[in-house]
Amino acid sequence: MALAVVNGWSEAEQAIAEQAFNTAYGRAIATLISTVRSQADSISSAESLWQLHDYLSTQRHVIEGRFDMRLDGILFVFANLLKEGLIQLDELSGLDAEKISKIKAMSRF
Repeated sequence: MALAVVNGWSEAEQAIAEQAFNTAYGRAIATLISTVRSQADSISSAESLWQLHDYLSTQRHVIEGRFDMRLDGILFVFANLLKEGLIQLDELSGLDAEKISKIKAMSRF
């Protein structure tokens, strides 16, 4: 039985990509939660409360922009996540060698 290929991605590769994506997203959110907890502990005024609000608003836009699971741009997403340390190359194991090569190359910039 042949696996379906969508935009040059087999079903197996799509599953690997989704798993790596979800792992990176979870790490980014865990880091954000840790940072917010730390900042929340030091709130001592209305100004510091609004600063935390502004920080969260900014981070929401950053995370929503960073995590785009559309396959047509996922190599760029993975390159950025790799560069930022949110995924490791071995978590993409099973992707086509050419895709891995492109991700590695783009992560250097």
